[in-house]
Amino acid sequence: MDVEVERLLFLFCPAGGAPKPLALLGGRRRRAAARPPSASAPESPSSPHRPASPSTAEHRPVFLPSLLQRLAMDNSGKEKEAMQLMADADKKVKASGSFLGGMFGGNHKVEDACDMYARAANMFKMAKNWSAACRNFSAVCVFDCVAAGNAFCQAARLHMQLQNKLDSATSFVDAGNAYKKADPQEAINCLNQAIDIYTDMGRFTIAAKHHITIAEIYESELVDIEKAIAHYEQAADYYKGEESNSSANKCLLKVGHYSAQLEQYQKAIEIYEQVAMSTMDNPLLKYNAKEYFFKASLCHFIVDELNAKLAIEKYEEMFPAFTDSRELKLLKKLLEAHEEQNSEAFTEAVKEFDSVSRLDQWLTTMLLRIKKTIQGDAGDLK
Repeated sequence: MDVEVERLLFLFCPAGGAPKPLALLGGRRRRAAARPPSASAPESPSSPHRPASPSTAEHRPVFLPSLLQRLAMDNSGKEKEAMQLMADADKKVKASGSFLGGMFGGNHKVEDACDMYARAANMFKMAKNWSAACRNFSAVCVFDCVAAGNAFCQAARLHMQLQNKLDSATSFVDAGNAYKKADPQEAINCLNQAIDIYTDMGRFTIAAKHHITIAEIYESELVDIEKAIAHYEQAADYYKGEESNSSANKCLLKVGHYSAQLEQYQKAIEIYEQVAMSTMDNPLLKYNAKEYFFKASLCHFIVDELNAKLAIEKYEEMFPAFTDSRELKLLKKLLEAHEEQNSEAFTEAVKEFDSVSRLDQWLTTMLLRIKKTIQGDAGDLK
């Protein structure tokens, strides 16, 4: 329906002009347009007291708000249905806890309630999509996300009551996904509960995946890099335990990236060396090792110039392909410029490298930190 609304928006309200004629409105509008004006009520354009009949172009934009209103009404209907399901599910849960309810199919009532909560949650999600299509109901979108998350949480708890661990974990994950934008912290709480269930069941690969999701929420929504690092590390540990070394390395590279940004250089060095040595043993990935040795060298360089020289010699011995790389040539030019305290030579070497291999934000930050250790440096790479 999003595509249909976009199409109608485009057709009715094109930029810089009156709405386009619409053939798609069906026979009713075409018949109305073709009907001749009534003879008993002739229109007199010259009459000063009678306003001129509005043009077709003036009428057409009125249709768009009415379309949005209808979509909103449909959306409201979904929400009402979802709320009714929630209320009915609550009644079933209460009935299952009563004395008579326990005697006459208490578990069946709880199972029915689980199903109703899940259906309600999905209806709230559907209502959110309608709201997004209308583009005028952002507050409703947030409400629908939270309501869907609440319903999934209720279902998850009831599944645990019935000892349906896998269904409970799935519902907690669904709740986390629903909460993500509206309430990131609650999303993390739900995902952590799902992780506890998966680890208890021995499903560490799935648990690792959800640790990554939590780390991404801390990165983008809550901007807490320390906690993001902790979850990437936990995901890497779980992947290693399941012999998923490639997935573990991806998580470790995130840890190294952020550790260096937080000036935890020794930790970053250890991670980059570890990942580089791991990829050296893989014929398909071994040429990525030069990138990781390069990043480890830059971290050494920020700490101490002599450390950087010794590390580079070690990396050349470990990985001969590093010797002829552009990254090593840049490092040697930077070391020479640093020894001479020549900021211009340093900048020129960086520019030459950047003209072939574009520097990303991380590399730019590390190189600026090194350059600032040159006496009298202005603190940029220009």
